Amino acid sequence: VNPVNPKPFMQELTGKPVFVRLKWGLEYKGFLVSTDGFMNLQLANTEEYQDGKSNGTLGEVFIRCNNVLYIISLVSLAPSPRLTRSVRYREAPPE
Repeated sequence: VNPVNPKPFMQELTGKPVFVRLKWGLEYKGFLVSTDGFMNLQLANTEEYQDGKSNGTLGEVFIRCNNVLYIISLVSLAPSPRLTRSVRYREAPPE
């Protein structure tokens, strides 16, 4: 496994759909609008999930960096059993 430099990785994800899982089990799917030097995240068109069930659409959210467990790009991501169990994702909203 090759290590990934997080700053270029996050810059590459800007403007693209992402899936974010927090340490506490909440999951968010949305478009990464921006990230800062501390790696805080700003998402747009965000949907919140808990235990694989949608809690609804939140719109624009800010996620503090210390809460993030992981972030995954949803661009050209083939559905995996692990991901589809937790989130049933739809087509990206039109821009």
